[in-house]
Amino acid sequence: MPYLWFKAFHITGMVVWFAGLFYLVRLFVYHAEANEQPEPARGILQQQYQIMEKRLYRLITTPGMVLTVVMAIAMLITAPDLLKQPWLHVKLGLVALLMVYHHLCGTWMKQLAKGEFKFTGQQFRWLNEVPTVLLVVIVMLAIFKNNFPTSAAAWAIFGLIVAMAAIIQLYARKRRLDREKLAASTEATPEASAT
Repeated sequence: MPYLWFKAFHITGMVVWFAGLFYLVRLFVYHAEANEQPEPARGILQQQYQIMEKRLYRLITTPGMVLTVVMAIAMLITAPDLLKQPWLHVKLGLVALLMVYHHLCGTWMKQLAKGEFKFTGQQFRWLNEVPTVLLVVIVMLAIFKNNFPTSAAAWAIFGLIVAMAAIIQLYARKRRLDREKLAASTEATPEASAT
């Protein structure tokens, strides 16, 4: 019975953690794009995103990660035979990568707060897909365990997920280019009417 309680809270922590990671990097996208705005909008937006990012990281995302990891350790203490399973070793490796990503988000958040923009909004959009891919593989490992699907259907589903992520990125790029065209035509219009 304790194992099931630990598992329930492990899943709850995982949901909170991933929700935080998904939204946090989306805020990074908007924060980076706010840098392209004229003042005073730029300063106002960047200050607001900085507050949102800090609260999300400290009050939701990090506690979600801690709960996930602590409950996983409790599950392994309760059922140590799980450590003999090869699928779990792969899953733990992916979770370690996810924890590195989590801490990178903390680093990026600090850089954005200092006004150091290492990535563009588009690059953050691509980085936002990293936890999606990790989530899919981790969940599949947890469900299928040592019988991880390697059939064509499984790869087709994985391909669809990757395609969806790419389509989202391409749509975001199209919207950005459309905005830039509109801004350029708006700037050109007053000049044309003045002559």
